[in-house]
Amino acid sequence: MTMLGANLIMAGLWLFQEEAATTGFDVVSMWRSMGWGARGVVILLLFMSAWSIGVMIDRWIAFQAARKQSRIFAPAVAGALKDGKIEEAIQIAEQNKRSHLAKVVTSGLQEFQAHQVSAEIPGEEIEASKRALERAAAIVHAELKRGVSSLATIGSTAPFVGLFGTVLGIIAAFTGIAAQKTTGLGAVAGGISEALVTTAVGLFVAVPAVWVYNYFTSKIEAFDVEMENSSSELIDYFIKRSARGKK
Repeated sequence: MTMLGANLIMAGLWLFQEEAATTGFDVVSMWRSMGWGARGVVILLLFMSAWSIGVMIDRWIAFQAARKQSRIFAPAVAGALKDGKIEEAIQIAEQNKRSHLAKVVTSGLQEFQAHQVSAEIPGEEIEASKRALERAAAIVHAELKRGVSSLATIGSTAPFVGLFGTVLGIIAAFTGIAAQKTTGLGAVAGGISEALVTTAVGLFVAVPAVWVYNYFTSKIEAFDVEMENSSSELIDYFIKRSARGKK
C-alpha cells in the first residue's frame, strides 16, 4: 500500500468518526445516512454473504457425513469381499448412501455381479466394472463440488462490488461539496462514510468465502484420491476373483 493510499484511508476513518459522533455509530444511523445506491450495494453484498454461508453449512454437513459413513463402510465392505460375499457388500454400501466411497463401490460391484452371470466375452466384466467405477466417481465428484464454485465467484467479486459502493460514496462526497459550495467536513463526511462501509462489507464477505473455498477444494481433492484408490483396489479384487474362477 502506498503512502498516499494509507493517508486517504486514515483521513476517511477520521471523517467517519466525525460523522459517527454527530449521527450515531450504529447500524440504523449508518443505514439512514446512506444513499440508495450504497444501500443497494450493501443489500447485494448481504445476499452474497447469506448465499456463501448457506453453501458452507450444506457442504460441511455433506463432507462430515461422507467422512463418518466412509469410516464405517470401508472395513465392513472389505470384510465382506474378503469372504467373497458380493451381495452382502452391496447391501453394506446401500446402508451408507452418504459415503462417497460407498456410492462408487456400489456401481462397480453391481456391474461386476451383472456381467459375471451373463457376460460371454472373457474379461468383459472387469472392463465394464472399471467404466462403471469411473462414471460413478465423476458423478460423486460433481455432487461433492456442488455450490463450492460459487464461493470462488463470491470471493473474487465481492471486493469489486464493495469498490463500486466506494465509488458511489466518493461521488456523493463531491456532490456534497458542490451543493454546499464548501470543502468542510460536513460536506464530505456522509459520502466518505458510505465508501468505507461498503468497502468493509465487501471485504467481510469476500475473505471468508475465499478461505472456505480453498478448504473445501482440498477436502474434495482428498475425497477424489480416496475414490480412486478404492476403485483401483476393487478392480484388483475383481481380477483376482476372475482368475480364481478360471482355475
